[in-house]
Formats: sequence, C-alpha cells, structure tokens
Amino acid sequence: MSPVAEPGAGPVVGIVMGSDSDWPVMEAAAQALDEFEIAYEVDVVSAHRMPHEMIAYGEHAAERGLKAIIAGAGGAAHLPGMLASVTPLPVIGVPVPLKYLDGMDSLLSIVQMPAGVPVATVSVGGARNAGLLAARILASHDEELLGRMREFQQELNDQATEKGKRLRAKVESGAGGGGFGFGK
Repeated sequence: MSPVAEPGAGPVVGIVMGSDSDWPVMEAAAQALDEFEIAYEVDVVSAHRMPHEMIAYGEHAAERGLKAIIAGAGGAAHLPGMLASVTPLPVIGVPVPLKYLDGMDSLLSIVQMPAGVPVATVSVGGARNAGLLAARILASHDEELLGRMREFQQELNDQATEKGKRLRAKVESGAGGGGFGFGK
C-alpha cells in the first residue's frame, strides 16, 4: 500500500486485476498514485474465477472508503464492466495486453459498455494514465491534490518545452539529419 496522507486513513483507490500476472502492467497505476501520495489497495479479483468475491468487492468498495477503482483485465476483460455494474464509484478500465491480439480484445471488451454502466477506459497497457486519471478524479474535491496535479502538469509542459528547444537547436546546427531546414 502507498503512503497514507492522513494517519489512520485507509486506501481511497482500489487497484484490482484478474490475475497476479497482470501486475507488471498494473504496477504503473500504483506508481502514479505513489507520486501523489494517494493511498491504495491492490488485489486479485477475477470476474471469472471468483465472481462472488468480485461482486462483493464492488458492492462494498464505497462503504470501505474507496473513491475510485482501477480494474485491469486481459482477454475477455469482464472485470471493469462487472465492477461498474455493482458499484456507484468511477471505474477505470485498463486493457491488459496478452499473448494474442495485443490487448485489442480487452480494449474492445472494456470500452463497449451498455448505456448506464460507464467505464472510463485508458489505452492498452495504459495503467499509468489510469492512476493519473484516478488522481484527477480525487483532485476535483481536494484543493491540495489539485495543486499538486497542476504542478505535475507544469512539469510536463516544462519537459516538452525543453525537448522542443533541444530539437530546434539540433536541427539548426545541422545535426538533425534531413537537411531540409524548413523550420528556419
């Protein structure tokens, strides 16, 4: 579990997956939450192998203090949608790429939800963005976290600006290849 912002406070984000083999992908969500010091829990809650526990997890998530759920699944990828069907909390689905179809099956399964049962879906293997989206959801009701999110966005801007500066210098010096020089 990540550092807890307030002593005695429990996790506010649940990170669940269909199998422990999904952890190498889903760990990026945990790392993103760690960057913002957001407390989370991690578990395996398989929609197909443990459906009763999966339903109980979703039904009781809000009363346990969770504010959002990040659910990663591969293949048929029913976990995010099934959790969304039994919880009032926002569910963020992460399509986990597997050996076949490179996660496209998971993506289509997670993104094609019926009306009234929304799942926010990130890119295939996009667990980091899932963690960042959970942080943004929480920041909408937490001024301190909102400030940290704004700082994070400014850091991204600064990094991109610096990359542009280095690229322009490289091209202007002739080291950029291509030699067309249209950017001058």
